[in-house]
Amino acid sequence: MGKTQALGLALLRILLGVFFIFEAVAKVGWLTNPDLLGATLNEWHSMATDWNRAYLEQVCLPYVSIHARVVPLAELATGLALLTGVATRVASGLALLMLLNFHWASGIILTYGYLTNGYGLPVLGGLLALTVGGVALPLSLRR
Repeated sequence: MGKTQALGLALLRILLGVFFIFEAVAKVGWLTNPDLLGATLNEWHSMATDWNRAYLEQVCLPYVSIHARVVPLAELATGLALLTGVATRVASGLALLMLLNFHWASGIILTYGYLTNGYGLPVLGGLLALTVGGVALPLSLRR
């Protein structure tokens, strides 16, 4: 990989790291009040299609207190890993799966609006690029 491409991926890594840190900060209330996430999941459930209703009923809603604690911590860990360049490919791959879970649960992934949503394809594409090519990047604590 050329230096310019590596620098581009490193900048993408850093910016996605900042994004995930701020996503975690926005969810810090979930740690002490899982009902905040529960309200969102119930709203999604009220608008669910056959495609995501079972997922909400069997995976998300029964374990809301676990998800409410794991998600902000996972987003913070992802953000720090991407910001520092430590375990970039692993952090990106796990974040990609986490994000797909959220998008599936919300049902947005099944809509046209997903294609124009800034949280959708741009973030997924960035995470996928880092999962594939995020090794030995500049501006990393660990290469």
